[in-house]
Amino acid sequence: MLDESPKRFDRIVAILIQLQSKKIVKAQELADRFDCSLRTIYRDIRTLEASGVPIYSEAGVGYALMEGYRLPPVMFTREEVSSFIAAEKLMQKFTDPSLGTYYVSAMYKLKSVLRSNDKDYLSNIESRILMHTAEPMFNDNSPNTLAILFEGIAEKKQILLTYKTFDKDETTQRNLEPVGVFHDNNNWYFLGYCHLRKDYRQFRTDRIQGIKKTDLDFTIEHDSLETYLVKDKTILTTKVRILVEKKITKYLVFDRKYHGFVSEKQIGDEIEMTFMCRDLNNGFARWFLMFGDYAKILEPENLKTRVLELLEINKQRLL
Repeated sequence: MLDESPKRFDRIVAILIQLQSKKIVKAQELADRFDCSLRTIYRDIRTLEASGVPIYSEAGVGYALMEGYRLPPVMFTREEVSSFIAAEKLMQKFTDPSLGTYYVSAMYKLKSVLRSNDKDYLSNIESRILMHTAEPMFNDNSPNTLAILFEGIAEKKQILLTYKTFDKDETTQRNLEPVGVFHDNNNWYFLGYCHLRKDYRQFRTDRIQGIKKTDLDFTIEHDSLETYLVKDKTILTTKVRILVEKKITKYLVFDRKYHGFVSEKQIGDEIEMTFMCRDLNNGFARWFLMFGDYAKILEPENLKTRVLELLEINKQRLL
C-alpha cells in the first residue's frame, strides 16, 4: 500500500519547491535532505509526474522542471516567518551595506505575500531582536565588498582590489580571481588567485580599501573553496599540552578552537587540553597569559620559555 501520510505529502511539496529553486537537483541530494532512500525519492518524483508536473530527468545528471513551469505563490509557516526576522537582523549587521540593502528589498517582497495575522506576528517580534558586532567588518571605502565578490564568483570575472596589509601597513593593488567567501573568528574573508603573487591568497574584508569588478575572465579553472582551506590546514603545527583548573575551562571554549584545540581529559580537579598549534610564540603564548595564573604548561619547553620572555618584557614596561 502506498504511503499517503501527511509526512509524505509535505515531503512531495518540498521536493517540488526545491526543483524550482535550482536548474538541476540530484536524487541523492533530495534523499540526503529528507533522510530517506533513493527508492522513496524515485517514487515521489513519479507521483509528481502523475499529477501533471512536467519533470525532465536524465540518468546520472538529475531532475529539472520543464522551462516555463512555475509554482503558485507559496505560503509560509510561522516558524519560517520567524527565521526571516533572524536572517534580516544578521544581514543588517554582518554583511556590507550594499548586500544588506538588497536583502531588505527582498524582505519587502517576502512580507507582501504573508497573511495578515502573520504580518502582525512578524511586526510584534522584529523590533525586539537586536544584533551587535564587536568590530566593523567592512571598510567605509568599500561598502559593496560582498556584493562584488559574489558577482565575480558567479560570473567568473576578475576583480581589482586595493588592499592594506596588516603586518607591513602598506596598500597594494592587485587583480584577483575570487574563489570563495567565508566567515571565521568574527571576520569575513575571501580566498582568491592573486595575479600579483601568482598564487592563492586569503584576504580580510575590513582591510579592503577599494574593490571593483573587471571585464577580465578567469584564467584558471578553480577547485571548490573547501579544497584550498583544507590545504591551508597542512601548515606545520606544534603539539601543546596544558593543565587548566576546571572552574575556568568554560571561559576558554570559544577561543580554544582558534589555537588548534584537539582534545581534553579530566585529571582530578583539572583539565588537560591538547592542541596542535600553528602560531606558538605569539598567538598561543599571548593567549595563555590571559589565564596563565590558573594553568600549567606541560609541553613543549620552548612555550614555557616564550611565556617567561613575555612576562619579563611586561615587567620591564611596568617599572
